[in-house]
Amino acid sequence: METLFAAGAVLAFLLGFLALGVWVFVSLALVAFCALFFVGGMDADRVATIAANIIYRYSLGWELAAIPLFIWMGEILFRTDISTRLFRGLSPFVDQIPGRLLHTNVLGCTLFACVSGSSPATTATVGRITTAELIPRGYDRSITLGSLAGAGSLGLLIPPSIVMIVYGILAEQSISRLFAAGVIPGLMIAGFYSAFIMVRVALNPSIVPAERNTYRVRDFLNAIADLLPLFVLMAIVLGSIYSGVATPSEAAAVGVVGALAIVSVTGQFSLALMRETLMGAVKTSTMVCSILITAALLSTAMGYLHIPSDVARAIGALDLSPWTLLLVLSLFYLMLGFFLDGNSIVVMSLPIALPLILQAGFDPIWFGIYLVLMVEMAQVTPPVGFNLFVLQGMSGEHMSFLFWAAFPFFLLMVLGVVLLAIFPDIALWLPNYLYG
Repeated sequence: METLFAAGAVLAFLLGFLALGVWVFVSLALVAFCALFFVGGMDADRVATIAANIIYRYSLGWELAAIPLFIWMGEILFRTDISTRLFRGLSPFVDQIPGRLLHTNVLGCTLFACVSGSSPATTATVGRITTAELIPRGYDRSITLGSLAGAGSLGLLIPPSIVMIVYGILAEQSISRLFAAGVIPGLMIAGFYSAFIMVRVALNPSIVPAERNTYRVRDFLNAIADLLPLFVLMAIVLGSIYSGVATPSEAAAVGVVGALAIVSVTGQFSLALMRETLMGAVKTSTMVCSILITAALLSTAMGYLHIPSDVARAIGALDLSPWTLLLVLSLFYLMLGFFLDGNSIVVMSLPIALPLILQAGFDPIWFGIYLVLMVEMAQVTPPVGFNLFVLQGMSGEHMSFLFWAAFPFFLLMVLGVVLLAIFPDIALWLPNYLYG
């Protein structure tokens, strides 16, 4: 009963602060203070001491360095002509398969996700050129925007991923193993998207224009030249991580240098670009790291109140099968996805969900990939679907139109989660192969 009261009080504090419009990281900190002071019965000095120790310890975590660096790398590429080069480079190759240039959404987002780590940034970077090119050429508006919304979410699953770094820090799991675990599921989901586009075109050829472009050998060589800088950057960042040469934080620093080298070679470097990218990176990384640190404070407060352990024991006493537990968690995460962004979902749910998962015998690396997939779904579900917001700003379409356009791709994510649950080696094979 005491645990039930404590959990209810924490939830009431959290919902109250969020309903008042208080920033998420401030809400998390205030909930932690209120929980320890009012529910835990601690005096103000002890609460302040606990808070100071947690904030100091997590602020100095070396793993946090990867977050602003990966965000800065994405900002540099986002504010240059990388999206134009991506579209130009992919066009000759995808124009030969059913669905034609619609696949530039899927492949473009897949490639940019390898150097971004952010779903909205991936959607915005690829979308600002593909929406301007595909719709005027006669490609169906619904599948163009829907495939972009779905493929943009790959920025969370294909490494480097900011959400994976957040999960790895909170769950105390290897970020390198998490990155490796996300590769095959990410490619699998991208394959589902492309296969769906092919099926849609086979059933309704009118969604793509009838006329075809003719490409010569020179066009393919120019396309490879457009894609080469991005492939080199991907090889440097991911290769250094998977080979063990660099940690994710060190690889992020190398990636920033590589991104700056690309914009310098292509003649786009300027002091204005540096100022804009640094300001963008500072704003975004400050938001993410603030949420992460205050979430650690809230997790500690819940630990002092024994909420995670008591809830885990209570649910364990229900003798739920692992599959039933996973189904309940999936419904829970779908509900959270209607209202919260990805980082908030992870930091708010993990203190309770992770002990349950471990108790049920699931691998924590596998659960990280499952959780990222659930967070991906939140990117395309209203009312708080960040990819939908990005696309609404680009296209001017109503949110309901964008949701129904993205709905088939949402279902493909559900299929991915089901397959991941049935065949966990989809996520675990590569990290076990690389790291034993």
